[in-house]
Amino acid sequence: MGNKYLVTGGAGYVGSVVAAHLLEAGHQVTVLDDLSTGHRAGVPAGAEFIEGRIQDAAKWLDPSYRAVLHFAAFSQVGESVVNPEKYWVNNVGGTTALLAAMRDAGVRTLVFSSTAATYGEPETAPIPEDAPTAPTNPYGASKLAVDHMISGECAAHGLAAVSLRYFNVAGAHRAADGTTYGERHDPETHLIPLVLQVAQGRREAISVFGDDYPTPDGTCVRDYIHVADLAEAHLLALDAARAGEHLICNLGNGNGFSVREVIETVRKVTGHPVPEVTAPRRGGDPAVLVASAERAKELLGWRPSRTDLAGIVADAWEFARRKETA
Repeated sequence: MGNKYLVTGGAGYVGSVVAAHLLEAGHQVTVLDDLSTGHRAGVPAGAEFIEGRIQDAAKWLDPSYRAVLHFAAFSQVGESVVNPEKYWVNNVGGTTALLAAMRDAGVRTLVFSSTAATYGEPETAPIPEDAPTAPTNPYGASKLAVDHMISGECAAHGLAAVSLRYFNVAGAHRAADGTTYGERHDPETHLIPLVLQVAQGRREAISVFGDDYPTPDGTCVRDYIHVADLAEAHLLALDAARAGEHLICNLGNGNGFSVREVIETVRKVTGHPVPEVTAPRRGGDPAVLVASAERAKELLGWRPSRTDLAGIVADAWEFARRKETA
């Protein structure tokens, strides 16, 4: 069988899809998750599951693991503003413990789930990796702190690491065994699943926060990347990691879609009405956030293939309906 990997946070949305891709590629997978935000049903069949915290990773890491793929982080921007200590303790403190466990076990490769929130409110679009990092909330700050920690670990101890920064992950993945993995956030804060909840009749209307931005239809434009494309980038990153180097790559589909484009696409895909309500702008919402993925294409050999918004929404819709009837 292939290599053995530890996937922290592998019961969550992105972690579960990456774990499924690793299994489909013939690898052995151990999922470590405390289920504080993840779901046991999200752990792919065939993966070993350990319910535990990353702070205790030393209990399970040993030299048999080729690498760690690290997704175990809290990621709610609003929560991080009112409860920043939660984010420092878990995202930063937990990763500190994980890096020590990897060092002690001799596991010398890491792929880290970073975020474009590290850039804050960028002045240019699309955003390159050399854009200034100025996070506007503790969540983004905690992820940037971890990126700095990883750079130090690479320089001092020879770690081979890749950080992948992405924006709006969406869609769902159907594994080879027919199991579908998608978003199960509670509370849900992401636009596409929120609009789908309106189509399902679970929410009365979708709020459009500001319709007077300098964009074609006045609403914010965001980069949506299919979760399966994202997972493929993580597998490529494992092969691109080099000892003593910390590679940082943005991931995006190369196009931005406005809030109204998303809403209209949900209407077309689902065939259901989606009432919308215009609300005031939210503070800190840039008009356009789109990633430049040229570095990932050049250095990882990555090419997103699921860039059509209707396809992304259709996959998310299939998962939403399956979840509703499960």
